[in-house]
Amino acid sequence: MVSFDHRDPGTDEAVWSAGLPRDLPTLDLDVDRIVVVAAHPDDETLGAAGVLATAAARGIPVDLLIATDGEGSHPDSPTHTPATLALMRRRELHAAAEALGLSGAPVFLGLPDGGTDEHRDAIAAALVDILDSAGSDRTLVLSTWRGDGHRDHRVVGEVVEEVCAARRVRSRAFPIWLWHWGGPDDVPWDRAERLALGTGVKDARTRALDAHASQFLPLSAAPGDEPVVHPGMRAHFERDAEVFLAPAGADAGDRARVADRSAGEREPVASVGQAYFDDMYARHDDPWGFDSRWYEERKRAALLAALPWRHYRATFEAGCSTGALTAHLADRSDRVLAVDLAPAALERARRRLAGRDHVELRRAMLPDDWPEGAFDLVVLSEVAYYWAGADLDRGLTAAVASLSPDGHLVACHWRHPVAEYPHTGDDVHDALAARPDLVRLVRHEEEDFVLEVFGHPGARSVATEAGLVS
Repeated sequence: MVSFDHRDPGTDEAVWSAGLPRDLPTLDLDVDRIVVVAAHPDDETLGAAGVLATAAARGIPVDLLIATDGEGSHPDSPTHTPATLALMRRRELHAAAEALGLSGAPVFLGLPDGGTDEHRDAIAAALVDILDSAGSDRTLVLSTWRGDGHRDHRVVGEVVEEVCAARRVRSRAFPIWLWHWGGPDDVPWDRAERLALGTGVKDARTRALDAHASQFLPLSAAPGDEPVVHPGMRAHFERDAEVFLAPAGADAGDRARVADRSAGEREPVASVGQAYFDDMYARHDDPWGFDSRWYEERKRAALLAALPWRHYRATFEAGCSTGALTAHLADRSDRVLAVDLAPAALERARRRLAGRDHVELRRAMLPDDWPEGAFDLVVLSEVAYYWAGADLDRGLTAAVASLSPDGHLVACHWRHPVAEYPHTGDDVHDALAARPDLVRLVRHEEEDFVLEVFGHPGARSVATEAGLVS
């Protein structure tokens, strides 16, 4: 066990800034739910505020499980009893969760601060209850790190690893006190992943940190009421990225895939095939949250708003999944052909689009089964990064070849790497931008996705088409 004192200056953040690798694999947040198991109120914010704010923005449900109330943070306080501190810290956590955009009620176990080792079964049982109610194995569990040098952090990390290993659920741990007592040589970088944080997420994190005022500010001017986390320590939690650690010796296949992607060896032998999608739909009616996540609803609205024409004659949608976007394209098209390779997805799309006689749904393995005919709108939404090697060029070439002379090709793709995907969205859009037979009319770029509309050379902007500019 590491020995440290929170009152010490600790490791300067400049040391970490120089020593933190910038090429770590990205934490995969392609999940249906996130569960955070914290030893104390504020651990969730110190270690994972960026993930939580990102999840809230994407509409991913989050469960918070807090083992203790942190009532032992000021053992010598002359002004606050453990009971008043416990109440204060619960209120602070509620405020922090609100700042991060979380809506669910945290679960407080109320275990003794510093005494989690005697209550491992209670922590495990509570986590199992949450996992049982999640209704999906696409869950990510985050917890304090067993190597953090704090007894409660260690116990919670050990319990989470044991439960998740037994249930084959992916888990990651976040260090907190490591940044204070340790240095770059103390981090198992071979098991590390990172999540880069945008401006909006960092702003939400700042508000959440401020909500835990009992830890960052004096409770009073009296001795014993000093802050637990001094400004030098807080600087570790104001970085542009958060770091997470995979369990040692566990989840080996997952770690191998991530390591390969980090090393630039993403390209598999073949494109993602039907077995992958059949498995996804067998486990979940809506694997990517097209109908349940605000992230998907908002992105769909952005795509529809980017289309240069109000109405199209013939639309082709590649990879329609369950038809969430197809239904909107049907409202703006005389005829729609939508294809997918997964029978389960097509069956759900048929139920959604029943009675829409101008919509044809067809099973096809793209790019091999690209349909004949010309379309004045071709939609590649979250599909082209599944094509490996020559398939990507073949697919993009087929899309351009099927585009009518005055038509539009719209492409929209997730930008973060996913272990199973041959490419990222940026790879796809770089390939589109390099084609001499396309010109870009629209580009919308966010941290999470990129959306572009292309036409043949000579295509004109909406304002030019409307005669507003010459």
